[in-house]
Amino acid sequence: MSRIGKKPISVPKGVTVSIGADAVAIKGPKGELKFPLRSEVEIKLDGAVLTVAARDEERQSRALQGTARAILANMIDGVSKGYEKKLEINGVGYEAAIEGKVLVLKLGFNRPVRFPIPATVTIDAPTPTALVIKGVDNQQVGTVAASIRKLRKPEPYKGKGIKYAEEVIKRKAGKAFASGGAG
Repeated sequence: MSRIGKKPISVPKGVTVSIGADAVAIKGPKGELKFPLRSEVEIKLDGAVLTVAARDEERQSRALQGTARAILANMIDGVSKGYEKKLEINGVGYEAAIEGKVLVLKLGFNRPVRFPIPATVTIDAPTPTALVIKGVDNQQVGTVAASIRKLRKPEPYKGKGIKYAEEVIKRKAGKAFASGGAG
């Protein structure tokens, strides 16, 4: 049995949930998201409480019950509060700037990397070495942050690259000098 799938989801004020024949639409102050319905799960709205139930006791149905419940809870959080990821850029000469709908990153390559900003997220550069990615869809925010980090992953010797703000990079010692000399 899915323990997470059994938990009811409370819908905060200002968020409306409409269950259609093929999708669930969630609208809030930050935006609107849709979730396609699967035939294995049943979604009910009773006042300000959303419940997800499996239609039968098959393993696949119980797994989809927990998945659907977690995704719907994340969607409700997203349209009411929003999600954000923070990235830090470390390295001499490494910096970021926003030019219209394009993020321009100077990462030590022979030319700047131009990253098109998707319409589903917003990217802010409060300082040249910090990025804040915001959006209503948790998956989209995480995907964009991972794509930007992938452009220049942090390396373990000097720590140069793009990392998450809360990420800790394990540092390695460099080459040790040979003891004893050449003689």
